[in-house]
Amino acid sequence: MAKHCSLRVGGIAQDFFIPDTLNTLSDFLKNNQKPILMLGLGSNLLVRDRGFSGVIIKLTQLNQLGIKDGIIQVDAGVTLAKLSRFYGSQDLNGAEFLSAIPGSVGGALAMNAGAFGFEIWSLVESVTTINTLGEVFKRSVTEFDIAYRKVVPQHKGEYFIGANLKFPQTGKQQDIQDLLKKRNDSQPIGEANCGSVFKNPPNNFAAKLIEDSDLKGFCMGGACVSNKHANFIINQDNASTDDIENLIKYIQQTVKSKYNINLETEVVII
Repeated sequence: MAKHCSLRVGGIAQDFFIPDTLNTLSDFLKNNQKPILMLGLGSNLLVRDRGFSGVIIKLTQLNQLGIKDGIIQVDAGVTLAKLSRFYGSQDLNGAEFLSAIPGSVGGALAMNAGAFGFEIWSLVESVTTINTLGEVFKRSVTEFDIAYRKVVPQHKGEYFIGANLKFPQTGKQQDIQDLLKKRNDSQPIGEANCGSVFKNPPNNFAAKLIEDSDLKGFCMGGACVSNKHANFIINQDNASTDDIENLIKYIQQTVKSKYNINLETEVVII
């Protein structure tokens, strides 16, 4: 899984499947008995070194993107950067922030990904899901409890495979190139990382708490807190997943003891 996660760590998947169509995915699920993990770009994921005893399904080939009757239709495997550019190609404002998030639509829907104060579910009109039996559903926004970096579905055992997105009624947030420059100037782009490791606590910032705890640049094994942005952990020297998890726990313990604040992980650990 190190080849499929942006942290460049991860053990062996028992089975690995890349469906090329929704029908292929549905047929596979109808005959599958193993535990599954849906994967996009693996940019918010840490698969432990002992691997995954089941099938990992990578959705990057489900990548159709279009516009119909005033609604943008997008598959789970479309990258957020591509989606942001598509909005721009239609002279639509309000989705520029997506260009700064390194992931795909499915993962973004699952965690309500956001950047610069904006979140993807603000664009959602409805979503398409699939369950472990290969059955496909169209779900409305009201069937999910949406919060900061958190999405709780009313229907369990379903996975996002697409969405219908609205045209945001807003002015242009900022030029995409300016947003990318802001991201590149403040984040360790080009180094193996998983994006933001921790959610921001209420009325605070995880990066500030970590930096004020003198943990910038702190390493455990091959995993280090980024000197550029304290809410990023980088795989600096062939880190193991234990190195990364131990560093995550150490950061949490340090911030808890110093500020009595519990840092909740944004990265998903499998």
